[in-house]
Amino acid sequence: MTKLDCNVTNCLHNCDNHCCKQAIIVDGSKAKDCCDTCCGSFDENRDGAFHNLFKTPESRLEVDCEAVNCVYNRDRHCEADHIGIAGDGASDASHTECATFQMR
Repeated sequence: MTKLDCNVTNCLHNCDNHCCKQAIIVDGSKAKDCCDTCCGSFDENRDGAFHNLFKTPESRLEVDCEAVNCVYNRDRHCEADHIGIAGDGASDASHTECATFQMR
């Protein structure tokens, strides 16, 4: 499992810079840089209507990855020990990115 830090504080699944999902997907099948990736699991928390009251933040989780050009991608799974998802203020997935992406 990968340690994940997420600064996308307006995501429905974010709590204390951790994700409350057990698994996420990073999109970016043609990525050549971080900005070509995104968190495909992003859901905007509109108006702060829901704040993960019943979910537990996960510091380690499964990361499925479509960014096949990344050095950490092994059979569409991330093998990095630690990744960061960036995009504070995002209103949709395209405003997020995997800050750990490194081109092969």
